[in-house]
Amino acid sequence: MALNRVINKYARNNKYLKEKDDNLTTDDCKEGITAIISAKHPDPQYEGQTKTKLGNSEVRKIVSDIFGSQLERFLMENPDEAKIIMEKAVLASQARIAAKKARESTRRKNPLEISSLPGKLADCSSKDASICEIYIVEGDSAGGSAKLGRDSHYQAILPLRGKILNVERVRQARAFENAEIRSMITAFGCGVLEEVDTAKLRYHKIVIMTDADVDGAHIRTLLLTFFYRYMRPIVEQGYVYIAQPPLFKVQKGNAIRYAYTERQMETLRSEMGNGLSIQRYKGLGEMDASQLWETTMDPKNRTLIRVTIEDAEAADQNFSTLMGEDVEPRRNFIIENANFVENLDV
Repeated sequence: MALNRVINKYARNNKYLKEKDDNLTTDDCKEGITAIISAKHPDPQYEGQTKTKLGNSEVRKIVSDIFGSQLERFLMENPDEAKIIMEKAVLASQARIAAKKARESTRRKNPLEISSLPGKLADCSSKDASICEIYIVEGDSAGGSAKLGRDSHYQAILPLRGKILNVERVRQARAFENAEIRSMITAFGCGVLEEVDTAKLRYHKIVIMTDADVDGAHIRTLLLTFFYRYMRPIVEQGYVYIAQPPLFKVQKGNAIRYAYTERQMETLRSEMGNGLSIQRYKGLGEMDASQLWETTMDPKNRTLIRVTIEDAEAADQNFSTLMGEDVEPRRNFIIENANFVENLDV
């Protein structure tokens, strides 16, 4: 109580909070704090069998008065430390408010209300989450082909504009302000962070469908970083997949085959002989709707890779190494693994 009262008073008096701002909550003020209170009482009374809370009401006022006056004095005498404390509490408040807005945007409205789903989403008609799929695609070109080629009964398409934020490097408040991230949170409907509820997930297959090049791999990594940091249960429970679009279209007369790797391409060369017409796809947008359906979206023909986390600790380390702010571990990783690269777009 004293912590909340004193910090809010100091924040108001020193303009860390504007007049229109709400007060900082107790959780905002306790963000990152470690506190130890030592008290001696001649007749301590405890609440409950576990004795985890002191029941003597007079102790609260004594501790509150002593701590409040000393904290107020400390903040006045140590403006540099006070500045750090205030900025920490205000940052926690901003993250809390942004997270609340993100959670509210996931609320599914009833038929009498305006739909809260993002405008770019081409939703499916089925409401059975167990059969529904959502394809996260890069750009309007690929999104257009995917929308035309899909089975609209159970396949939804959400085009993203370019690369999303690297959430490993930004504060939560900024992440929740990003339009692409908000679109995904709203479309999935399962909430974020500690409030993720996969029972509310609107699609049981979340499919990342990006180009088969370096940029596509980068976008894929950024998306996986976001899912891992903000919606980890959907990864742990196997709802996230990666689509495998073909690299080559091989045609000889009326016969058309697709190759998904360089090795498959060489196999097709030897099987089909000479006189081949070979097209290398630089991006999903180069495929028309029927080709995209046939090669990448049709359950009868497609290949989907399910994303799993078998060792969360190792996965966490890899994400931090590759996507974090510290350059040196990433540089060492690249040096150690450069010799394993087989295909590199220049």
